[in-house]
Amino acid sequence: MDISVVVPLLNEAESLPELFEWIKKVMDREGFSYEVIFVDDGSIDNSWEVICNLHQKYPEVRAIRFQRNYGKSPALQSAFQKTQGEVVITLDADLQDSPDEIPALYRMIKEEKYQLVSGWKKKRYDPITKTFPTKLFNATARLFSGIQLHDFNCGLKAYDQKVVKHIEIYNDMHRWIPFLAKNAGFTRIGEKEVRHQARKYGHTKFGLNRFTNGYLDLFTLWFLSKFGKKPMHIFGLVGSLMFVIGFFAILIVGGIKIHALSKGIPAPLIVNTPYFHIALASMIIGTQLFLAGFIGELITRNSPERNQYTIAEEF
Repeated sequence: MDISVVVPLLNEAESLPELFEWIKKVMDREGFSYEVIFVDDGSIDNSWEVICNLHQKYPEVRAIRFQRNYGKSPALQSAFQKTQGEVVITLDADLQDSPDEIPALYRMIKEEKYQLVSGWKKKRYDPITKTFPTKLFNATARLFSGIQLHDFNCGLKAYDQKVVKHIEIYNDMHRWIPFLAKNAGFTRIGEKEVRHQARKYGHTKFGLNRFTNGYLDLFTLWFLSKFGKKPMHIFGLVGSLMFVIGFFAILIVGGIKIHALSKGIPAPLIVNTPYFHIALASMIIGTQLFLAGFIGELITRNSPERNQYTIAEEF
């Protein structure tokens, strides 16, 4: 099969028939063999009935229905495990992503040998309250990930099948799929400028909290990519430095006290100086960080994924 199209959705009953007809028209025109996997993420409208009707008419339609709303990341993860196409295309169900982009994305994967291609909606039909935070969001993502994409969170993406089978999308990590792919060893990541369309039906399902959550997820992913399998390298190092600084500070404070006593110079009690408490706090915090790294190493050692690696080829 050439292409698997994955469409996560929540309460998009009005747009689904039009979206599928659009996808079908493009696929038939290009002669692709394909499947369309709709993932109903706990819709409370009649989205599922619409999908069932499409399935009865068109065998290319497959579907997954969640019992309740879990989020976009679980929807993508569940669909990725069931895809059969050599190239996997994701797009949103709100008609803001154009299926006309699919042939070019497919060729970038198959002919130009990209492993992941992310859409870039250079011209957007969104209010400034959404576009301005998005620019800051993407700039920070480029800094931390080292991936030069303009739009990390664009729903329109294309993947080599190997990518979707070797990454795990959890929590809200769908925003960082390119970063997840890079951490899994898929570095041929490209970008294509795509057309953005104004929403035709319904309303957006995302609020401003996605930006705060997105930043926290980015920092988590960055930390895991650097120290996920070697936590002692960060906690142990910082903890040791803090302990050593605190220890030498204690020696210096004690040495000053002993020197003053030996010379008969009045000196305040060590515990009355702020430097003593700062040094003591440094030693305690340093010890705690070191132990945190040690515990992290024990957890990592017993993790079932500690020796899971992405294999590019095998004979």
